[in-house]
Amino acid sequence: MQFQKKYLPIILGVAIAAGIYIGGKLNFMDSSDRLFTKNSKKDKINRLIDYIDYDYVDDINTDSIVDVTVNGILDNLDPHSVYIPKEDMDRVTENMKGDFVGIGISFYTYKDTIVVIRSIENGPSERAGIKGGDRIVMANNDSLTGKRLQDREILEKLKGEINSKVNLKVYRKGEPKLLNFTVKRSNIPIKSVDAAYMLTEKLGYIKVNRFAETTYREFKMGLDKLIAFGATEIALDLRDNPGGFLGIAEQMVDEFLEDDKLILFTKNKRGNTEKSYATDKGDFEDGKVYVLINENSASASEIVAGALQDHDKGTIVGRRSYGKGLVQREMDLGDGSAVRLTVSRYYTPTGRSIQRPYKNGHKDYYDDYFSRLESGELLDPEKIKVHDSLKFKTPGGKIVYGGGGIIPDVFVPIDNSMQNETLTYIQYRGYIANFAFEMLDRDRRAYEGMPKQDFIENFEVTDDMVLKFQEYLNVRTGSKITFVAYNEEVKQYIKATLADQLYGEGSFAEIINQKDIMIEEVIKLSEGE
Repeated sequence: MQFQKKYLPIILGVAIAAGIYIGGKLNFMDSSDRLFTKNSKKDKINRLIDYIDYDYVDDINTDSIVDVTVNGILDNLDPHSVYIPKEDMDRVTENMKGDFVGIGISFYTYKDTIVVIRSIENGPSERAGIKGGDRIVMANNDSLTGKRLQDREILEKLKGEINSKVNLKVYRKGEPKLLNFTVKRSNIPIKSVDAAYMLTEKLGYIKVNRFAETTYREFKMGLDKLIAFGATEIALDLRDNPGGFLGIAEQMVDEFLEDDKLILFTKNKRGNTEKSYATDKGDFEDGKVYVLINENSASASEIVAGALQDHDKGTIVGRRSYGKGLVQREMDLGDGSAVRLTVSRYYTPTGRSIQRPYKNGHKDYYDDYFSRLESGELLDPEKIKVHDSLKFKTPGGKIVYGGGGIIPDVFVPIDNSMQNETLTYIQYRGYIANFAFEMLDRDRRAYEGMPKQDFIENFEVTDDMVLKFQEYLNVRTGSKITFVAYNEEVKQYIKATLADQLYGEGSFAEIINQKDIMIEEVIKLSEGE
């Protein structure tokens, strides 16, 4: 488990930091005059910074000292109250807003050159004629090649004001000269719904990766499409979803719950309570729903799962969720930075708080994954620790528990075949994506005209492709890697990545799900097995 211990805290930390932004529905009782009146504690910090600024022997960047001070204060609060420096605000806001202004390509740097993996469907680059495999070498006469060019610099040259134009020079294999394109920038969605397709004739599937401003709209489009295909049951996949906006989670739950059903309630330190109820807007109130969760499903994901479980609506499938029941509110600090401060707790309709303890410090809190792994909880539901004092009963008589995540109705153990350290590492580092791109780049014409569904159903990754991938890895990593025990899993990842680069539109999930044991369990439940 060396890889997991090395990288997982980083991955989880980033994911949860993105997922904690679920506030924005609470009102402070204190006026700004009262909140920001002078007091000795604030004067002490201001005076110390002034002393350092004016009298300290060396020149010091006091902005960095302020950042350290703010983080030090927040470290003494809960793990989800966080500071967002000014330089990170645009990126964080863009991610949660759900779109940005750009030219609409998926790209990466390959041999010091910007290569287009795929132009986003109906985006400005696709309309201009830019294709997968194109190399963008110049933007408005600025070079986009060279080892020193960072992704941040590239994005600055490709992004811009809406409806502004950028002139691109593009190298395309087989063309004797560089091609010229003028692309008008527009709003480019950052997808939060990865896939929406039919698993069986009656069971639809929707994968949601976070709860951003645009998520409900994307979800509703996917749901409407599946209803049109004849779906009477929905598998809502919230695995590895770190959360997001509280209001978006409420809108999603509203599609499944009958009018006036309680979705959740929040309570602040003054005891003020706010309740949220389902409305008459729901389009899937009579349908059956399965919610897929795992140990990385947090925050808004748990709101959805908890609300449906507490109303005996559908079935929660998977493993115990993360356990975050705190609500944050973003507050501007006046210099372009902000703090997301925990302002209340949320409770499921039966009154459960699913926030896990954090009294032993942040490190212990974020290391909880390893505690679950070592205890055997991810393999055996009997190893899940519950407290009788946190026992609740749903209207249908089902026993549910608070105190640390949503415990599923149907347990599915972690799939060790898909949790191999080497596979996780090479996927995380982008080796599979790079190899797939090189495969396509050698002969894109071999895939032209092949419909997405034909590729998914009929294309096969051969043993020879896997051997070539092993050679590719060994050259780039200097290691001797073989896939004897995981040959089929590697084939599946290569095929899914090829499909994603060719088609997008949820094709990666559709292929990976073909051997997903949790998906298989949901299909069995749907078919009554």
